[in-house]
Amino acid sequence: MQKYCRFQQASRAPAVAVATLSVVLAAGCGGGGSASLTPSPPAPPQVSGPGAPAIDEAGGIPQGYELVWSDEFDTPGLPDATKWAYDTDRNSAGWYNNELQYYASARAENSRIENGVLMITARREDLSTLGLTDWGGQQYSSARLVTRDLASWTGGFFEVRAKLPCGVGTWPAIWMLSAPPETAWPDDGEIDIMEHVGFDPGVVHGTVHTGAHNHSLGTHRTAKTTVADACQQFHRYQLTWSDSRITIGVDDRNYYQYSNDGSGNAAWPFDSPQYLILNIAVGGDWGGQQGVDDGIFPVTMEVDYVRVYQD
Repeated sequence: MQKYCRFQQASRAPAVAVATLSVVLAAGCGGGGSASLTPSPPAPPQVSGPGAPAIDEAGGIPQGYELVWSDEFDTPGLPDATKWAYDTDRNSAGWYNNELQYYASARAENSRIENGVLMITARREDLSTLGLTDWGGQQYSSARLVTRDLASWTGGFFEVRAKLPCGVGTWPAIWMLSAPPETAWPDDGEIDIMEHVGFDPGVVHGTVHTGAHNHSLGTHRTAKTTVADACQQFHRYQLTWSDSRITIGVDDRNYYQYSNDGSGNAAWPFDSPQYLILNIAVGGDWGGQQGVDDGIFPVTMEVDYVRVYQD
């Protein structure tokens, strides 16, 4: 739900078809082979609303998929500039959702690689002495790493192994937005692979936003699951995205799904490339619902690897 809300030119990249994943959520997918008079079972119901039941289906890397992009974070120092850029676009004006952070670019205090792990760190600090030309008066620093303009994908299996920060006021996320040229949020679609708000430790959320289904209208499609030690241990946060369905899971168990109902772009804008985002927001309309505990900082999201597979 860390919305981008940036309006840009109306042209779009051409759609790219992706093969349907026959091994995920098999209850809703027909197999190959000869024709049969037995009708295919209906797709499982859409997951909608925070109280919706989990689908709890087996996940993991679909059969036949191969690694096409990854970062194992093996080289100490700043993140690989050929794979990651920094989103700082709203620092001066202030970030959406009334978030409180300043997103730093290529600053080791906020994003660095140590011992084979990417460390994204949010800090409470005085930024007025740093001579920042885009500083908007924020008292918290963080980082928002993106693959925008460097790598994007239409469909596939995405896995991010991460350990999350906890503490009231933190809002880490692993998510995706439409690759340039964007038009407008939410018409281009947003996929939230993992969101976690610090006042509700151990509960992670998966969400899809589209023109027809988004939080502004109260129609967004979302589900949650409990990962009790999400802030103490690494877990694998996963997205499987085909041309017919999006599923989101943790450690090879899918708890969320969103199906393409064939009604058009307003409900399914996911036929065009999207890029990955890793960040920690501070406060905001959701993350800051119970305030911000300044005593927790600095806090860090640790990322062991990011891997993308496609058919």
